[in-house]
Amino acid sequence: MEPNEIKSSYSRWAPVYDYTFGAVTNVGRRATVEYINGQSGTTVLEVGVGTGLALRYYRSDLCVTGVDFSEEMLGEAQDKVARLGLHHVKDLRQMDARYLDFPDDHFDTVAAMHLVSVVPEPERVMAEMARVCKPGGKIVITNHFARETGFLARVERFFAPFENVLGWHSDFAINTVLQQPNLSVVEKKPLPPMGMMTFLVLQNASG
Repeated sequence: MEPNEIKSSYSRWAPVYDYTFGAVTNVGRRATVEYINGQSGTTVLEVGVGTGLALRYYRSDLCVTGVDFSEEMLGEAQDKVARLGLHHVKDLRQMDARYLDFPDDHFDTVAAMHLVSVVPEPERVMAEMARVCKPGGKIVITNHFARETGFLARVERFFAPFENVLGWHSDFAINTVLQQPNLSVVEKKPLPPMGMMTFLVLQNASG
């Protein structure tokens, strides 16, 4: 999807996201945060924080930064932080994930939940997440990835031309996020319902 199309799509979805796609993707969101809460690092960057649905679940001693391209979605997240008193959320910024405005090797963990299949230039986004992740740090991704065979694979291909309306890319290949030479897969597993989502942990070996 192109930037203007992303802005338009998520401007439409922002008021109802929590009760639609947000509800459907909650399993992956909780799995991601539970994994991060079990890590020793304390600095977390959530890329594509959206309406902030995951923010309340992070450990209270973490230092969480969230960025999102959509100002409308980010506004919903800021409201949650204020309403729920989420003091572990230190910063929320409007930002293009292709150009993360953070220093190299800055965060212990980088999270991307249901993001990589909606951004333009996902390979560049992955490179940026690897850049800002500390050596030895983790990049935790939850996302839908295309199936190669079967009925659901045909369904995914059918919906692919409607990505600008749906707000996501239904036939997105997992190899797109596995091209960074410094990132190695340490965990990969399907998530319910029906294994439609994938939980993926990558470790940054750069130094």
